[in-house]
Amino acid sequence: MRYGPAVRRRKLGAELRRQRELAGLTSLEAARAVGWHQSKVSRIETGASGVKPADVARLLDAYGVGDTELRALLGALCGAGSTEPGEGAGARRGWWYAYRNRLPPAYLDFISLESEASRLSTLETTVVPGLLQTPDYARAVTRAVLGDPPPEQVEELVRVRMARQKVLQREQPLQMCAVLDEAVLHHEVGGREVMARQLQHLVETGSSQHVRLHVLPFSRGGHIGITGPFVIFSFPRIADLDVVVLDHLTSSLYLERKEDLRAYGAAFTTLRSQALSHENSLEFIAGFNDGA
Repeated sequence: MRYGPAVRRRKLGAELRRQRELAGLTSLEAARAVGWHQSKVSRIETGASGVKPADVARLLDAYGVGDTELRALLGALCGAGSTEPGEGAGARRGWWYAYRNRLPPAYLDFISLESEASRLSTLETTVVPGLLQTPDYARAVTRAVLGDPPPEQVEELVRVRMARQKVLQREQPLQMCAVLDEAVLHHEVGGREVMARQLQHLVETGSSQHVRLHVLPFSRGGHIGITGPFVIFSFPRIADLDVVVLDHLTSSLYLERKEDLRAYGAAFTTLRSQALSHENSLEFIAGFNDGA
């Protein structure tokens, strides 16, 4: 288990090495092409040191990589979303750049991965996933987690959460599949009215082509997900960049090994098979809300 930045450096380095090899260059030839020492290329490829978005762009130029989607993804892995302006071609700032001094680095890291992922698979055991929360629900969750923080801090965090949800509204939206333990529906976060609106929002959002919800009823008994929630980020075309995120109160841990990805992928498949179908889940949520 590693923290986000270390995972990102390793995955970025591995992909840059692959692109160099596809270009038929040695690390020495690559270094000469961009005017560096060979040791710098080696450190980047092994994940031993960080790299600026402008340097990634220089390497990709040297390797003849013109794929804009791939360049954007690799830019996100090196933190292009939080880079300073003027760092060269390919240094793209994400919307979260404006919050770089007010949000924890781990959260910024999570947001940048979320913004470039093509698919998200998640198990939630207590709360509605952030991408599906209403503002009032998000407000209540934030207050509960942070212990009555200043109102201005709450509102800023809610704005960030709402901005994150744009990944579900873009031209090629994030494909999201969520397994929700029935407990998620029982926790009256923010009170009955707030929860009723949140459940209605789940039904409405779940009607989208790119969002799939699966409720895991209490009647299913024990299941593999009782150990806790998790998120699996999958990226376009490059499976080796996939990562599992385990969220804790004060930090997030990232699992990147192939055996971990296989284990969590299999666990998610099992959970989804044990849960209600998407259609039955929407009916279950709507019925639950009507009976509340």
